[in-house]
Amino acid sequence: MTKAKGTLIPIGGNEDKGIEDNEMYTLEFIDEGILYHVVKEAGGIDAKIVVIPTASSIPVEVGQSYITAFSKLGCEDITVLDIRSREDSEKQSSIDLIKSCDCVMFSGGDQSKITNKIGGTTIHTILAERYSNEEGFVIAGTSAGAMAMAKRMIAGGSATEAFVKGAVDMYKGLALIPELIIDTHFIQRGRFGRVSEAVAKFPKLIGIGLAEDTGLIIKDGDMQVIGSGMVIIFDPRKLKHNNEKILEEGTPMSLTNLKVHVLANGDRFNIKKKKVQVLPVEAPFI
Repeated sequence: MTKAKGTLIPIGGNEDKGIEDNEMYTLEFIDEGILYHVVKEAGGIDAKIVVIPTASSIPVEVGQSYITAFSKLGCEDITVLDIRSREDSEKQSSIDLIKSCDCVMFSGGDQSKITNKIGGTTIHTILAERYSNEEGFVIAGTSAGAMAMAKRMIAGGSATEAFVKGAVDMYKGLALIPELIIDTHFIQRGRFGRVSEAVAKFPKLIGIGLAEDTGLIIKDGDMQVIGSGMVIIFDPRKLKHNNEKILEEGTPMSLTNLKVHVLANGDRFNIKKKKVQVLPVEAPFI
């Protein structure tokens, strides 16, 4: 289990549809309740926040939407770092921003853009070092920004064809938390099979399925659910049968003794101890 002093907040996304179901008219929108937790973990409204919309094909619009959303919560020090190439990740101005901020927020879009343009760069190194060594430093990400936090990153794959070997595409992520595989829009897009195949490929890792408007606050391997939806946890560490390795691509898979937890607001899961802590029904919403 990787020891880290910082905080990760992966979020399941929540798309606000515009006049057409097309990315040009669609922005990732995070409910203010989720962003409240991001700001709180980063030290409050005086926190220096850097938004990185690299995953999006409309980064200017997405960046502005986050400035507006964080401003509604009282934050004033918000900067959009519009990284569009690996060269942008090596600019001194970009490096200085990442060194001095309290919180980095990755937007949604295409998670492969994050790893291709930031993975292995100086900015990536600084993010990983600060997350490992600095209490109060927050890395948050929604949708693609959440999925890129893993080492084994889901890059794509059809939900309708899942449970069939080869339906899920895996790629190298930022490896901020190597113990997890993270998927988003999980309930709304029916991605149960997608995460099941992912953990079958990597049975020592924990699969996380985040519903929209739902996230996790992860500190030192302890995960707490925030938001209005559910988090599905796939623990394959005691699988008794897993035929993923021997099957040909396109063949239906079988798994037995895959442990699954369905958690909601305030519930906790400890990665190392494999321990679930569920809040009583009458507990207040956080």
